[in-house]
Amino acid sequence: MEVKNFAVWDYVVFAALFVISSGIGVFFAIKERKKATSTEFLVGGRQMTFGPVALSLTASFMSAVTVLGTPSEVYRFGASFILFFISYGFVIIFTSELFVPVFYRSGITSTYEYLQLRFNKPVRYTATVIYIVQTILYTGVVVYAPALALNQVTGFDLWGSVFATGIVCTFYCTLGGLKAVVWTDAFQMVVMIVGFLTVLIQGSIKAGGFHNVLEQAANGSRLQIVDFDVDPLRRHTFWTILVGGTFTWLGIYGVNQSTIQRCISCKTEKHAKLALYFNLLGLWVILVCAVFSGLIMYSYFKDCDPWTSGMISAPDQVMPYFVMEIFDKMPGLPGLFVACAFSGTLSTVASGINALATVTFEDFVKSCFPHLSDKLSTWISKGLCLLFGVLCTSMAVAASLLGSVVQASLSIHGMCGGPMLGLFSLGLVFPFVNWKGALGGLLTGITLSSWVTIGAFVYPAPDSKSRPLPLSTEQCVPTNLTMSAPLVFSSRPELADTWYSLSYLYFSAVGCVGCILAGLLISFATGLQRGEDINPLLIRPVCNLFCFWSAKYKTLCWCGVQHDQRPEQDNLENGSTWKHTAESVFQNGLRRESQAHLPGYNPTDKSYDNMALERITHF
Repeated sequence: MEVKNFAVWDYVVFAALFVISSGIGVFFAIKERKKATSTEFLVGGRQMTFGPVALSLTASFMSAVTVLGTPSEVYRFGASFILFFISYGFVIIFTSELFVPVFYRSGITSTYEYLQLRFNKPVRYTATVIYIVQTILYTGVVVYAPALALNQVTGFDLWGSVFATGIVCTFYCTLGGLKAVVWTDAFQMVVMIVGFLTVLIQGSIKAGGFHNVLEQAANGSRLQIVDFDVDPLRRHTFWTILVGGTFTWLGIYGVNQSTIQRCISCKTEKHAKLALYFNLLGLWVILVCAVFSGLIMYSYFKDCDPWTSGMISAPDQVMPYFVMEIFDKMPGLPGLFVACAFSGTLSTVASGINALATVTFEDFVKSCFPHLSDKLSTWISKGLCLLFGVLCTSMAVAASLLGSVVQASLSIHGMCGGPMLGLFSLGLVFPFVNWKGALGGLLTGITLSSWVTIGAFVYPAPDSKSRPLPLSTEQCVPTNLTMSAPLVFSSRPELADTWYSLSYLYFSAVGCVGCILAGLLISFATGLQRGEDINPLLIRPVCNLFCFWSAKYKTLCWCGVQHDQRPEQDNLENGSTWKHTAESVFQNGLRRESQAHLPGYNPTDKSYDNMALERITHF
């Protein structure tokens, strides 16, 4: 295909946005250089407000994967993606009311600290390793996506862009800590919306107006949104998006280190919840923009699809190709779009690398070498950032082989995030589950979700199940380009058209449900956990919602956990005590005599006093 190159103004806009994003990081690196405690670096001293945190949450998980992938999904499969509108609502409600209160009140920095408090060290370490693998895989996809956009619209070398992105992110993540990441994300969220709006306005003008876009989309079957078919093998139906999408995104939002780290950085629990609910508005805005971008693309290319005609080599290149078409005579705006995708990725990858370095240092390095000096700890942490930056960049090479960036990213989250969601659900909701059930359930869930995910990659679902909508090339100018023939397997195993053809949105549900069922069965077989040994702050008594009419049944459902002895908003013992006390304290929950109040926590306001949290280690 003919590559359309950037004009000078495109480079100016792109460079300006990149410099501003980096400048925010440098600003906070200089401003906070004297506040070197781990609390200040990792959770912003627990003094963040909900506004920038909400924008940061949206930008982190709505980066280049959304900018490039979602419009392409709508272009090929129709606007049923808009049903994620409902899924996002359920996800935020569950996260803010079930997970965040427990994590926030316990004063933890890493979500995996909870697993040691609730179960023991082996469970914590196993979950940490799985998180590290998941984040490296996901970050590889996120690095590859904007590099693809740059390659498509500017002619930049694809792998040069990949490695440049990795180098920049690795450098950036060592600068400013969480405050820098949050405020940079907030700025980049605004850039993403502005980039989408320019595409929507100019695209609808080029396509003959918004009414014409909807009419053409309806004629092309792109507006058949609600399909109540219960077949779990169908790619996108009402049920796969509502149920499967909720499980997938709950694994991303409810128990993901990057999300929870931002929530517990807020100065009060109310601010943490407000951040999630305002983030929901951001998710909805980005979703609507991405879906309508896909519909406008279809209306524009309805008679000459650039993918099937050979003008581009992958479906995810449709969006950047479309941008270069509609902004052909408007220099600067293609640069804004590419910056929209690229700058969002910077913050996502940087926060991922930072989170990886954090959990590795907290969970492994400090456990093996508890008496490291502050200076040595800092150098080790920066070395971990460099190491994970190299690993994440290397994974981008593998991401180029995974097909659709949306399906690849959500499949990775489903494969690892689903079992992790099941593990934390076992800990928070089922007080009688012991550490053997938790560990066995996690491994069972990982096995099931990996089995179906890898099987689906090796044996893709037939078109009869994924049902891509027709694309026309009737009015294309003939080219000499040839399309590579898809891989055809001479023989498919029996599972290929059943188990391996399961909708990618159900991968997370498979892992989560498998983890919970296996955890319950193993716990019953090996002896139930005594509720009296568990700190009530580690359990979320959801049974109160269903047994409000009877104190007797409500107490029975507590399974021995003493929720009535201490106010629920009372907090856990000193946030660092478990790091320094004997391992025996945590074998089956916290012993009552080890409990004390977390310094700086005000149980009445559910907030933290920043001065009391200047402690522990230097990152």
